[in-house]
Amino acid sequence: MEELSKTGKLGRAAMKAGMDRKTARKYVTAGALPSQMSEERTWRTRQDPFVEDWPAISRWLTDSPELDAKNVLEMLEEQHPGKYGAGQLRTLQRGIRRWRAAHGPERNVVFGQAHRPGEAGQTDFTSADELKVTVLGQPFLHLLCVFVLPYSNWQWATACLSESLMALRRGVQAALFNLGRVPLYHQTDNSTAATHRIPNGKQAVVEGRKRPFNEEYVAMTRHFGMTPRTTEVGAKEQNGDVEAGHRALKHRLNQALIRRGNRDFPSVEAWQQFVEGVVRKANGTRTQRVAEELAVMRVLDVSKLPEYREETVKVSSWSTVRIKHAAYSVPSRLMGEMVTAHIYEDRIEVHYAGDLQMVCPRLRSGEKRHRIDYRHVIWSLVRKPGAFARYVYREEMFPSLIFRRAYDAIAAVDAGVSGDLEYLRILHQAASGSEADVQAALELLLAAPSPKISSDAVKALVQARAPAPPPELTCDAVDLGPYDALLAEVAQ
Repeated sequence: MEELSKTGKLGRAAMKAGMDRKTARKYVTAGALPSQMSEERTWRTRQDPFVEDWPAISRWLTDSPELDAKNVLEMLEEQHPGKYGAGQLRTLQRGIRRWRAAHGPERNVVFGQAHRPGEAGQTDFTSADELKVTVLGQPFLHLLCVFVLPYSNWQWATACLSESLMALRRGVQAALFNLGRVPLYHQTDNSTAATHRIPNGKQAVVEGRKRPFNEEYVAMTRHFGMTPRTTEVGAKEQNGDVEAGHRALKHRLNQALIRRGNRDFPSVEAWQQFVEGVVRKANGTRTQRVAEELAVMRVLDVSKLPEYREETVKVSSWSTVRIKHAAYSVPSRLMGEMVTAHIYEDRIEVHYAGDLQMVCPRLRSGEKRHRIDYRHVIWSLVRKPGAFARYVYREEMFPSLIFRRAYDAIAAVDAGVSGDLEYLRILHQAASGSEADVQAALELLLAAPSPKISSDAVKALVQARAPAPPPELTCDAVDLGPYDALLAEVAQ
């Protein structure tokens, strides 16, 4: 139209616009834009296969609005065998969607809420597995505990291993101490970290909720001066601000990982620092609204809560303690004693008389329910080799596949107690010195055409590859006379 107004020549204007002369004449004659000339298609390209049975479908949906298309199709196939097939499911789904929009029951409306500055903080967990982060080359399967201020969208994220109360405490504390202020309310969904189920048969309602808060969670919010509140059961949209931010957060992290060039980190702490850097950068774009929130929130004036739960347990005669329905071995010298377990979100610490005795990773949900360190029991097993054959935790006495192959090679020659004793002596060497050196020796022995594994052979190889002792160095006495003379001159 612009070119036509300049020259008045339809052919030249059409050529410059990149269209046929006839198409250009149609638009000029109509005096409308192409988008204004398109008409909505109201006809079907093929006959609706469900048109004959649609009255029955309509009755079913009216009587049971929750019926889905798959079950409706199965009901039709039962009434009319061979008439319908699985390939028509998508057509039926479109038809049911149109019926529900025109004749279906009223649906729940989500009402957007106006947030007040500093009123509430929302916390939620989201899986970070899709980021494919590795730690020292191993996949790091974890979650992010995300804290958001809905008014300003100020955000903080903490890497954690589960949706436990300890993880929630870590995430909330990290956010509050980086913010330096405290909102009036703290809001979560009905996860077991914050709430618990009422046992069957009880209709008790605490503060109008069917899922009351956990005592430890209430104690945490009370410590920081926040009032706890949750969403309604099944109403995750009430935590919509933090839920909606998950996708954007993981997109930012993914883009930052792409710029970084690789997704491997030397430690979990290094990954956490990386996450914090990305989050701080995003928060830097929200300074105006964050300032409004900070101005009305109370200053954080309390100390951090310990990020562990404490339990006192007794060490059994098996040299184990039971913590959260899982067994952990401890040094055998503690048998019969009461020890204090610090239960962190990712690890277990055992203390006795105020001194740290043992640290090990905490068993996660879905893993085996025991963690036995052979170093804690090998001294007794060497003295009682007959117990090895039916030892409950026998499989834990093989630190790696090489040790298992070594035991099988010994058992092939001597499957009795003496063979078990020979293997236990090898394991004793690993506990007394270097497990890596013993494993390297076993690899050399197993590589032989006819492997002959013995504790003496392993000991000889370990000693042969031991590094030479460091040379003895002699240091001459230092003459301090020149320094004394220099100090005397300075004093004058």
